[in-house]
Amino acid sequence: MFSKITSILQHAVEALAPSLPLQEDFVYHWKAITHYYIETSDDKAPVTDTNIPSHLEQMLEILTQEERERDSGETGPCMEYLLHHKILETLYTLGKADCPPGMKQQVLTYYTKLLAHIHQPLLPHINVHRPVQKLIRLCGEVLAGPTENEEIQFLCIVCAKLKQDPYLVDFFLENKTKKPKPKDPGGSQMLKDNTLTLDTGQSLTKDLIDPQEESAAAAAASTFSPTTNNNSNNYNLVSSLLNLTRSPDGRIVVKACEGLMLLVSLPEPAATKYLTENAELCELLTERLVSFYKALPQSMDPLDIEMVESVNWGLDVYNLKEDAAVFTGKRALISFLSWLDYCDQLIKEAHKAAAAVLAKAVKERFFVSVMEPQLMQTSEVGILTSTALLNRIIRQVTSEALLREMVFFLLGEDGELETSPMSVHYPLRHRLIEHCDHLSDEISISTLRLFEQLIQKPNQHILHSLILCSLEERNYLENKPQEERETLENGQFHDAIFLCLVPDEAKSSYQVEGTGYDTYLRDAHRQFKDFCGVCLHWDWRGNPKPFEKCNLDLPFFEGHFLKVLFDRMGRILDQPYDVNLQVTAVLSKLSLLPHPHLNEYLLDPYINLAPGCRSLFSVIVRVVGDLMMRIQRIPDFTPKLLLVRKRLLGLEPEGITIDHVTLLEGVIVLEEFCKELAAIAFVKYHTASSSSL
Repeated sequence: MFSKITSILQHAVEALAPSLPLQEDFVYHWKAITHYYIETSDDKAPVTDTNIPSHLEQMLEILTQEERERDSGETGPCMEYLLHHKILETLYTLGKADCPPGMKQQVLTYYTKLLAHIHQPLLPHINVHRPVQKLIRLCGEVLAGPTENEEIQFLCIVCAKLKQDPYLVDFFLENKTKKPKPKDPGGSQMLKDNTLTLDTGQSLTKDLIDPQEESAAAAAASTFSPTTNNNSNNYNLVSSLLNLTRSPDGRIVVKACEGLMLLVSLPEPAATKYLTENAELCELLTERLVSFYKALPQSMDPLDIEMVESVNWGLDVYNLKEDAAVFTGKRALISFLSWLDYCDQLIKEAHKAAAAVLAKAVKERFFVSVMEPQLMQTSEVGILTSTALLNRIIRQVTSEALLREMVFFLLGEDGELETSPMSVHYPLRHRLIEHCDHLSDEISISTLRLFEQLIQKPNQHILHSLILCSLEERNYLENKPQEERETLENGQFHDAIFLCLVPDEAKSSYQVEGTGYDTYLRDAHRQFKDFCGVCLHWDWRGNPKPFEKCNLDLPFFEGHFLKVLFDRMGRILDQPYDVNLQVTAVLSKLSLLPHPHLNEYLLDPYINLAPGCRSLFSVIVRVVGDLMMRIQRIPDFTPKLLLVRKRLLGLEPEGITIDHVTLLEGVIVLEEFCKELAAIAFVKYHTASSSSL
């Protein structure tokens, strides 16, 4: 209580006294701090019971005022005094010793405010970046410690300064082994350092501060000198932030993650080299990703996984009770997706070399080690859950480097041409494609959704590996010259052919409002434009590979992926409605891709196929032929078809059981798919026509 009264009286006297020149005032406050270490006999009293916080605040205010009053970039005498007398070194040592108790917190706050409020570059000065580096080492030593908040604020302001001037990062890379120096109990070295002169050669201590007091402060500081760090190639800023990502306080974790994101984006080669050679950051990303994944329930509804709200790693706000009420595992799922989002964003922001290393680590330690066994298992429940999770991961990943490694994990890196359905170059890819035609309809649907997401990603290897490598030589064509595009030149559009494929008695959309062709045209135009944007730099536009340059003697195999899709399309009249919707969704996405060979193979009804080959059009024609025979055997086919359509649209309540419902639903999907293909063909043709004008 007495000390507080003394402080109040001191402030009152200072307010009434005439203001001192800034330099004298600054030295006065520093002398007041050093007096504490000379005069006090009770070093157990907390720092908040002393005047030290007030004097530090005044010193900071003086430095800020001095900078405001001087020309930009000019260093004033107060700042010169702070630099030449190594005040930050002394404060660091006292903070390290936490003498008096709570001093570490005060020192961290002072450093943070100094770096934040002073605009002139301070970190290039050795008497700033050296103590800053030492203070960095103290951060993150004790999790949930009393200074965690001040530690993270300090580290983040250092990161922000490095982001402004990336070259400064070299000051924070310790790449030489340091030898410990013997302590100097008398403080003579500190005293010597603290009496350095200005460029004029005039000693600052001579008139402004008593050498005895300075020596006493130096002696106090040397008593608490830190243990020297002997590690080589240290990037302590990264290490301290990594430690704080393990804090039980979520706010501290988020700030630490923000700091790491700033550091990985720095372009300096030395910093990038450290990040690519040191395993700490890779371990943090992958170990936590694996930990969150393993905390998920073994069985989850794919719809729950698909429908859970999008997550942003820094905004992971939740309510345990509410999450549990929605579905079991929601909290664990959000935690996993949130950390995945952080990994993705960190890799996206990282320097290219660092991003490649981080992404490869995620591939090896998470995808290969953890996810692959889940996807290759035989348990249907396990396959279903892991496939739905992988689908969600694919949907969420946006960084180029992580997407590339994920694609290599799923499809292999070589993109080798498949010669038959039995050729297995990459077991995981083969297994996933097989799952598109699984005995379990749920697994088939989930895997088809996965591929639908995958083919929309901006990665050329996906489409080359799954489809285009099989179509590259156009050896699906008969080995003779073809009258290319004659029908188009005569003004006959592909869309008219597709619209006429389904017989009139199998059409029902014209009898229901809102199911017309115009909707498909609008959607096709928008989606085709989106795909063109994705494929803009892939050099896909133009005509197919010249016929005379194609190796038509090479045996044609449509590829494992297209084979499974065509097989399922061929069974559209006999398989569940939801399966049919997903099969046609994938095929329509492929048809939208702006590659000339896909235009030909998937959309050209006049394609001159080689013997034994099939195209999408030929598969649909075969289905329609089968349908026309079946229609004859079903009484009241058209009224039943219309009733089923209305029920699917929710326009009619469920009532009497209708026979052949799977067939009728298949016919409806077939009609809609033909309309969709017609719209895509129309949009592609007119886009090509307008671009050639």
